[in-house]
Amino acid sequence: MAFEFDILRDDLTGLGRGPAFVAFGETMVRDMPADNQRPERTQQVWLSMAGSELTLAVTLSRLGVPSSYITRVPDNPYGWMLRNLAREQGLDTAHFVWADRADLMGRFMYELGRSPRPGTVWYQRKHSAASQLGAGMVDWGAALREARLFHTSGITFALANHSGYPRNHLLEAFQEAAAAKPAGCLVGLDFNYRSTLWSVAQCKAALTPVLTDHVDVLITTIEDMAGVYGMSCGRVSAAEIEKGDIGRLEDEDVRAFLQELTERFRLRVAGVTIRYPDSHEQHRWEAAAMDAQGHFFRSPAIRPIVLLDRLGGGDTWNGGFYYGLLTEPDPERALAKGVLVGDAATRLKQTLMYDLPIITKAEVQALLRADLRGGGKRTTR
Repeated sequence: MAFEFDILRDDLTGLGRGPAFVAFGETMVRDMPADNQRPERTQQVWLSMAGSELTLAVTLSRLGVPSSYITRVPDNPYGWMLRNLAREQGLDTAHFVWADRADLMGRFMYELGRSPRPGTVWYQRKHSAASQLGAGMVDWGAALREARLFHTSGITFALANHSGYPRNHLLEAFQEAAAAKPAGCLVGLDFNYRSTLWSVAQCKAALTPVLTDHVDVLITTIEDMAGVYGMSCGRVSAAEIEKGDIGRLEDEDVRAFLQELTERFRLRVAGVTIRYPDSHEQHRWEAAAMDAQGHFFRSPAIRPIVLLDRLGGGDTWNGGFYYGLLTEPDPERALAKGVLVGDAATRLKQTLMYDLPIITKAEVQALLRADLRGGGKRTTR
């Protein structure tokens, strides 16, 4: 079924004046060599801000959805840098939690790859200020007063294990938020398993009750579900997925995967992103979603991307997908709109350097139109 959407004409006034979308998690300082040296040899680095939930909130804000971001940062120039960046991108920062000026901000070094050498991430996020954001630090009733969707990621709950804490501060804060959210506010989660932060057993123990008891909208990959839960994708077994022997996925395979997700975790909506990395610079992309009523939509085509920077690509898709869910009342059209807007937004973002999707609504709409009608149009000034 073909769908056409004009997101430039969307009336977003029904979302209210306060933040309709609220995300919480950790933002890190990203260091990347600016002198084309290896990280151990670099004398100069580009500083930027990176983090799953921030990227998602920026995506929605740039598409016109009032959005808020909640985190905990040190009261020093790094924390101020993040606050200023969030405000610049239209995010509400009223519920930032400020830690001592000497506390740590999460950080990672990113070495941009070139075929055949892959990109490499080196994390330094143990004991970060954000990892200690706990219960009682945020007025969740005020923060979520007009929220239609509250989001976090599996990475957020991994930080306690990564840091060796005896308690999971962020999980306690999440449970507090879930109890305070208004009726009708959905809870979304990007599974985002990271083996560098915790084991499969630790992940499964922490996230399974979160998924079954709180999450309405889950976004994940077939690789994460195969690795953590042993799930197949239709006729493609978990063992084949883990080996990378996926091959062509038929609609029936993807439907079966999403149906198992919705039933296993009692979800309202499940989404899956599928990336085909042909080389470091050339990837192909598609996605699909299904709701508990059985409505299903898959990308009409697997689209190529000439990468500049893949980081933040999945998070940008999530933002586009949520945009569809938040702006389209018809459930079947909402899934289609979310997948299509997410696909267009992430393909644009991955041609840009650094994590944040500095893209416009008009660019997304133009790509949606080109995908539907074929070809492109050269513009003149």
